[in-house]
Amino acid sequence: MIPGDPSPDDAALEVVASSLAEMGPLDVHALYKLRVDVFVAEQDCPYAEIDDVDADPGTTHLLARTPGGELAATLRVFGADEPDGVMHLGRVCTAPAWRGRGIATRLIRRGLELCGDHPVEIGAQAYLERWYEQFGFGRCGPDYLDGRIPHLPMRRDLLG
Repeated sequence: MIPGDPSPDDAALEVVASSLAEMGPLDVHALYKLRVDVFVAEQDCPYAEIDDVDADPGTTHLLARTPGGELAATLRVFGADEPDGVMHLGRVCTAPAWRGRGIATRLIRRGLELCGDHPVEIGAQAYLERWYEQFGFGRCGPDYLDGRIPHLPMRRDLLG
């Protein structure tokens, strides 16, 4: 198996794209629970995890679920309404039991498909800079703290 490729079990994960308004209440609960468990509790970074970007009609949430309905990973895509045409990927989050299986890679690729020909920006946790480079992202500014976590801005422009 190639590193980063899903295992046969992971291939059974269903990836669904929807706005927050299209989700049922249990999906919204699972989305917020996973993100708060990882970003606030696990990373010990108290901040307002739930923001207005989530509910914006132009935001698409990707949810990777097991056949039993467990949320394994998520990310959000937004920015289609921005005048500069720049799209954004954010809140890339994988449940601890599902890490190291290429699920985040699968979600990033799907998110980039949704961005089409637009440039894409991310605020990456600094230790993941090399990982995001595999998708064509490059640093586009200085490091900064988001909460207490070192981040850096990255951008992907299509070559063409």
